[in-house]
Amino acid sequence: MPESTTPVQDSVGGEPTGRPVGHDGTRVDVAERPAWSVGAGGAVLGVVVSLLVLALGTLGAVSSDAPAMVGVLAVGLLLALAVLTGISVISPGETLVVQLFGRYLGTIRRTGLVMTVPLSTRRRVSVRVRNFETSELKVNDADGNPINIAAIVVWQVADTARASFAVEDYDDFVSVQAESALRHVAMSHPYDGGDGVESLRGATELVSGEIATEVAARVAVAGVEVVEARISNLAYAPEIAQAMLQRQQAGAIIAARSRIVEGAVSMVEDALNRLESDGVVTLDDERRATMVSNLLVVLCGESRATPVVNAGSLYQ
Repeated sequence: MPESTTPVQDSVGGEPTGRPVGHDGTRVDVAERPAWSVGAGGAVLGVVVSLLVLALGTLGAVSSDAPAMVGVLAVGLLLALAVLTGISVISPGETLVVQLFGRYLGTIRRTGLVMTVPLSTRRRVSVRVRNFETSELKVNDADGNPINIAAIVVWQVADTARASFAVEDYDDFVSVQAESALRHVAMSHPYDGGDGVESLRGATELVSGEIATEVAARVAVAGVEVVEARISNLAYAPEIAQAMLQRQQAGAIIAARSRIVEGAVSMVEDALNRLESDGVVTLDDERRATMVSNLLVVLCGESRATPVVNAGSLYQ
């Protein structure tokens, strides 16, 4: 498929179209395709033949005086040198993006010694999995509280043609877009929340999935695939950290007190029911209220209770 530029809008329905935009308002429509190449056997044969032609041409040019023969040998030497320019060595995890006079011919993904189109220019593009950590961003969460957040993004090049021609520098492009996506997701959730609230601190897996999805959508234009994204740092901004800590402590104390009172009421109810059902003691409403009060004080108090033994009648 030849390269072309098609004028389209930057987005459709607020979502990126997935096709790179150029400086003139058009988007470069180019996708990866295989380039012509031969493996190690053909490459070795081409090298051997080229070296033989070079050797014979050099000997012929030196020993011959005929101008026509010298011209033929010179042409042969030039052809042999052209064949040698198509020889490359590709390591595992690397690809070669092949161009001929500026035109994209394709990508070579086979490894080892290969031979491709002579006189072509070749750019190495790594398809290994990479990762980086975004800088620590200071943003406001959904509640307006300033927080510091950073994330680790794992990615790799999936389409070498787009990575080479759709953007200026795909490494820098991925870095900037990852920070933009992280900022947007952080502003969509509160730092902390109650039950059922999708918060940054409580719903880490969900938030990480949202970050990975949004980063992937933003960098697809550069032929990049996001493997994973995880929050690596999350904290309140220093100017409100102490106040938020006190707020969290107050919430924890309230929750603990509520749990203690709930348990104490249940224990008092069970104790009174058992005393009456077993016929241990019969209490009127006033004495029953007094016993409930005393038991709640003992069960809910922070300090250890000191019992007072009543040796006389309960009604005196």
